[in-house]
Amino acid sequence: MVESFSGDWLSLREPFDARARNLGLAEALSAALPARPRLMDLGAGTGSLTRWLGHILGRGQSWTLVDADAELIYRAFATTVDRAEMVGWKTAWPDARTLVVKAPTGPWRIEGLLADLREAADQLPLEKVDAVVNTALCDLVSAEWVELLAAACAAYKLPFYAALNVSGGTRFFPAHPDDVLVRRGFARDQARDKGFGGQALGEAAPHAIARAFTRHGYTVRMAPSPWRIDRREVAMAHELAVGHAEAAARALPGARQRIGAWAEMRSRHAEQRRLSLVVPHLDVLALPGDQK
Repeated sequence: MVESFSGDWLSLREPFDARARNLGLAEALSAALPARPRLMDLGAGTGSLTRWLGHILGRGQSWTLVDADAELIYRAFATTVDRAEMVGWKTAWPDARTLVVKAPTGPWRIEGLLADLREAADQLPLEKVDAVVNTALCDLVSAEWVELLAAACAAYKLPFYAALNVSGGTRFFPAHPDDVLVRRGFARDQARDKGFGGQALGEAAPHAIARAFTRHGYTVRMAPSPWRIDRREVAMAHELAVGHAEAAARALPGARQRIGAWAEMRSRHAEQRRLSLVVPHLDVLALPGDQK
């Protein structure tokens, strides 16, 4: 079964994703795309990448939001309409499947596509887009999945942009001796099979992407995109501490009691506004040889 995430978690992380993504790589992607680009977002979730990257593209654009969860795609459309109305942009539904956001710099045409991402390279209509993008997806997939997708993108000379891939070494403040234990367990859990045909890449994802696309003649750039969670951001600090502990306990069942005690302490720290974190990520941009 493919790893899935709740809409509430995706909504909670959206502002932190927006703050963390590397602007330079996003601008480089924008510069490599045509006047009215068509983008496919794999594992689009609630559409946060569209809402962030759309402003950077700053022109008319089309999006295909791909996800296996119909409820998340529905939430992506509803949230995008709400955000547009908040800033005074009009929206329209030319048909039941298509949302048009009338941005001042040009319309955003957005469609949803329900698809099993395990078959992404073989099943998706890549011939209809100008770039493939994603957020926090490639650390879930296998090396074989990345290889297949790289070959599929190369067949159409499509740029590939993967934001917010975990790169390891989460730091908790204030420090605690069992932070090391939790980090080790979390990293091990990241590498379990997440439903994409083999061991998940986890922290190895950025370099696996680079190797796969380089073999097809792409130029690959990476840039840091860390989450920085302030102690006043209580909900996110609490969620990350609990999430790290659950993953670590799953990977290190013999240390479950120690990890549970650590989680209880970190939860109190978050509630007391004493817990801050840095969660390292890397953004990756792969451009075909003629778009360097």
